[in-house]
Amino acid sequence: MSYLGSLIRRYPLITFFVLAYALSWWAWPLYALDLSPSPIFPGPFVAAFIVLAITRGKTGVVGLLCRMVRWRVGVQWYAAALLIPIVVTLTALALNVFVLGAQPSSSAAELGGLPSLIPTFFILLLIPGIGGAWEEPGFRGYALPVLQNGRSALFAALIVGVLWAFWHVPFFVTGVDDWNEMVQIIAWSVALAWLFNNTRGSVLLAMMMHAMSNTIGGSFASQMFSGADSVNLAWLRGALWCVVAIVLVGVYGSQHLSRKHHKQEDPVPEVSTASPRVV
Repeated sequence: MSYLGSLIRRYPLITFFVLAYALSWWAWPLYALDLSPSPIFPGPFVAAFIVLAITRGKTGVVGLLCRMVRWRVGVQWYAAALLIPIVVTLTALALNVFVLGAQPSSSAAELGGLPSLIPTFFILLLIPGIGGAWEEPGFRGYALPVLQNGRSALFAALIVGVLWAFWHVPFFVTGVDDWNEMVQIIAWSVALAWLFNNTRGSVLLAMMMHAMSNTIGGSFASQMFSGADSVNLAWLRGALWCVVAIVLVGVYGSQHLSRKHHKQEDPVPEVSTASPRVV
C-alpha cells in the first residue's frame, strides 16, 4: 500500500485520469447487458477526491469542496453560465430548421415546454450521477488547475478537452451520443476554462454551465430531431461552441483566458519526472 501511495503522490495527475476512466467505464459492459441505465458513471468526481485525499489529505479535499460551493462571483458570470448554452443551442436549433430544413419529430409542447426544463436543470445540477455536471469537480476542479501550472490556460483547456472527449467513448460506441460531439466537448472545454478562471476557480459555476447545456441541449433540443437531423444539430452545436471558444480566446487572450484574473493554478505543483512543461 505504501508503494501504491508513493506512486500516486509521484504521479497524481496521471492517477486521476486513470481512475476517472476506470471508475466511469466499469458500467459499460453492464449497460451492454441491459443491467445499467448508463454506460458511464461520474468517476472523475470520485477520482479527484481519492487523489486529493492521498496526496493532500484533508486540506486538499476541503479545498475542492470549497470550490464546489464558491458562489460569490459577479452576477454576470451566472448569466454567462446559464445563457451561453441556451443561446448556442437555440441558435443551432434555428439553423437546423430554417437553413438545413430539418423536420422536428417532436414539438416543444410535446416535450413539456421550456418551463418543464427548470426542474430538470436542478436535478442534473444537484444529484450526483444524473447528467454531466458532476464531471466538473474532477476535470475543472482538479485537473485544469494542475495542467495550468506552467502552461497557458488555452493549452491546458485543450488537453483537458481531448481527454474529456475520450472519456465519453462509451457514449459514442453505444450510440447514446454521436461521435461528432467530440468537437463540441473540446471547444466547450475552452469556454469552461474561461468561466472557471474568471470566477476564481468556482466549480459551482462550471457545474451550472454544464447542467444548463445538458438540459437545453440533451433534454430539449436534441429530443426534437431524429436521424440525420439529429446528427446535423450536433454538428451545428459543435461549430457554434468553436465560434464561442475562438471569440473568448481573441477577447481574453490564451495565457489566462481572463483580463482581470490570473489563471487558476494548483497550489501544490505535481511532482513527477515528466518532460518539461510547454507554454
